Amino acid sequence: MKRILIVGAGEVGYYLAERLSAEGHHVVVVDTDPEKIRRLEKLNVLTVRGSGASAKTLEEAGIKNTELFIAVTNSDEINLIACLLAREYGVARKIARVKSEEYLSPDSPLNEEKLGLDLIVNPVRALAEEIVRLSKYSELSDWEEFGEGQVLMVGYQVRPRSALAGVRLSDLVELRDLYQFLIVAVVRRGKTIIPRGDTVLRPQDRVLLVLKKQDLPALEHVLGLRLEPPRKVFLIGGGKVGKLVAERLENEVEELILVEKELSRCEALSEKLSRALVLHLDGLDARELLKEGLDQADLAICVTDSDTINILSALLAKHHGASRVIVRVDHPDFIPLLQPLGIDKALSSRLVTSDQIFRFVKSGRIFSITSFLETQVEVEEIEIPPKKPFTQGIELQELRLPPETIVGAVYRDGEVLIPSGKTIIRSGDLLVLIGLHEGLLKAEKIFTL
Repeated sequence: MKRILIVGAGEVGYYLAERLSAEGHHVVVVDTDPEKIRRLEKLNVLTVRGSGASAKTLEEAGIKNTELFIAVTNSDEINLIACLLAREYGVARKIARVKSEEYLSPDSPLNEEKLGLDLIVNPVRALAEEIVRLSKYSELSDWEEFGEGQVLMVGYQVRPRSALAGVRLSDLVELRDLYQFLIVAVVRRGKTIIPRGDTVLRPQDRVLLVLKKQDLPALEHVLGLRLEPPRKVFLIGGGKVGKLVAERLENEVEELILVEKELSRCEALSEKLSRALVLHLDGLDARELLKEGLDQADLAICVTDSDTINILSALLAKHHGASRVIVRVDHPDFIPLLQPLGIDKALSSRLVTSDQIFRFVKSGRIFSITSFLETQVEVEEIEIPPKKPFTQGIELQELRLPPETIVGAVYRDGEVLIPSGKTIIRSGDLLVLIGLHEGLLKAEKIFTL
């Protein structure tokens, strides 16, 4: 258990406080806003009203006994000053959310290393990187790698004519023996199901699968997936996020069309980008967008600074035939509402930032953690300790894991196993553990205590 001090009780601070306190850490949150402080009352955390840039406030919050310091207010200056104060008080680990790009350059006089910080998280860059990563394949809504890149967790939507539509999971045993994959979660009408043998897959279900990376081409054929990269991409919004995405994508896809309403931004982007076509258009102007081929888009990415415009332009693109849409939504409460409307992937910069910080905070025998935020599914890589019963080896089915969890893969001596109940688990194995948050907390105790 760590003593953690969080400065900032906005969306990011609240999300981190909720998750870290649920794991048993002693969490203190500092903020100047009485409404934000009041919102934290339902969590098992202590609160202090005041500025994170005040030594007096931080002392009141217990800075002298803090092991981990996280500054995530909306002000770069307050976050950095707070972290510098934490350094003076001898706090071992310090994390800051910083919006300005100047702190991210290795040549900056105030970069991560020179400020003595363990991690600087930039929300714009974090969101852009996540969008680019998820743009890799036309039909996949998710893509994560584990086990040193040998294990994949991918997500896609079951189409009406898909080989999986109407199939009971217990009927896939023979196919699993051939290709070694595991369906670990099903999202249906906004609800996440950790499936069992009697679960029947339905059209429009979003399915998360774990498989060996080497088996992906075979499963592409068997399951009817189309895994080539998108050829024609529409990018709606040329702000900071859109600019970063465009710079990364323009050499990765055959045709990139960037749509921006502000003329000055269009002119600046045209000078910066070499291959992308920059259009001075409204992202909601269906007639003009259709003239440019929106109905033939493999992917539409909506990243303006307005949630309303992003959601409407995504629905517009989907309605007119875009194969897949990714939408930026700054208010996380909207995310669960969008998948039933046909939105393939919704991302919040606040939650992407929170998740990046949370992955960094995890330590000990948990090597990495990833959250599929709109599904409530989390994935952990956890090393099995040298203790009984693992030193002798034990069948997976004998561990009696919580029903909200599944072991998706076992990484041992450079080899990957997609396990069954009979798989023997041994000390030193690296498990890819998948489930809902509460289930994973219970499962961690089995492996780490």
